[in-house]
Amino acid sequence: MAESRTARPLTRADFHFELPPELIAQAPAAERSASRLLLVDGARGSWRDSAFAALAAQLAPGDLLVRNDTRVLPARLHGRKATGGAVEILLERVLGPARLLAQLRSSKGARPGQRIELPGGAAATVAAAADGMVELELDRPVVPYLEAHGEVPLPPYIARPAADADRERYQTVYARTPGSVAAPTAGLHFDAALLDTLAARGVATADLTLHVGAGTFQPLRSEDLDAHRMHPEWLTVPAATVAAVEAARARGGRVVAVGTTVVRSLESAAAGGRLAAYAGETRLFIRPGYRFRVVDALVTNFHLPESTLLMLVCAFAGRETVLGAYAHAVRNRYRFFSYGDAMFVTPAAGVREAQ
Repeated sequence: MAESRTARPLTRADFHFELPPELIAQAPAAERSASRLLLVDGARGSWRDSAFAALAAQLAPGDLLVRNDTRVLPARLHGRKATGGAVEILLERVLGPARLLAQLRSSKGARPGQRIELPGGAAATVAAAADGMVELELDRPVVPYLEAHGEVPLPPYIARPAADADRERYQTVYARTPGSVAAPTAGLHFDAALLDTLAARGVATADLTLHVGAGTFQPLRSEDLDAHRMHPEWLTVPAATVAAVEAARARGGRVVAVGTTVVRSLESAAAGGRLAAYAGETRLFIRPGYRFRVVDALVTNFHLPESTLLMLVCAFAGRETVLGAYAHAVRNRYRFFSYGDAMFVTPAAGVREAQ
């Protein structure tokens, strides 16, 4: 079914769907690959139910699975100002060995030079404050300190405190490069056994890094999509991954992105017209009308209503198809969001640039 044309520009409300709160997964499945998988065919405008453990049947020898190897840091800290006021710090990005960008919640705003006492005898000094963010200088290296004293920053729609088990389950099995405050959740479904099955089938893998910031959970504040400015995220697409994509193309294989973070990384690195190694920020906002240069198929979780991530999936498979698939998932009691079920999505006609 082809995507119908509309005479007016799409707005935020065009990506709304009703979701019963009880379908928001509050904990992971017992086993990583035990989730359900909705197969969405963008070209046909159809969908059918499957299981994530059966993903190998959707992939062919020669396909390339591209993963985001970012590692989630225990990015939430609780501290106190010199005045005694409580402070919550949520990491946005590591800026240097002892410097970080963060959201800071307290009864009063932060000012440069202010000192914050932290667990374990550590302290941070506010170096700068602007646009709702603060730069903090820690008196010791950031990453090992967070690993020792930070809390897992579960998404705001998970209505429980983080547990010890979340340190392992809110992390992909191939996570390697520390820097994210939220997991690239499509990757949470892969376990070692499934990866071995895919390798035995002849499916290759390649990795890139996009550090997910807390801004990924910020809603659009305007109905006008043109008015939305994406929060910046840092990514690295290495030359080895570019070579793996070229090799997959040469053998007739597809490039299968594990998650929207991989889509945004590959498409950002191909912004010049051809995929190239890249390291830097991206603010790429993918929505209907975008023409994809690199990605041929997508593994993704179910996303929040009216979110930029849902818009990306709609751009790939067609808005009517994707919202129809979401309605099917709601009726059939799929589990939603970070710890929920997944989709395997192939593109609608006309959304990819000619190769």
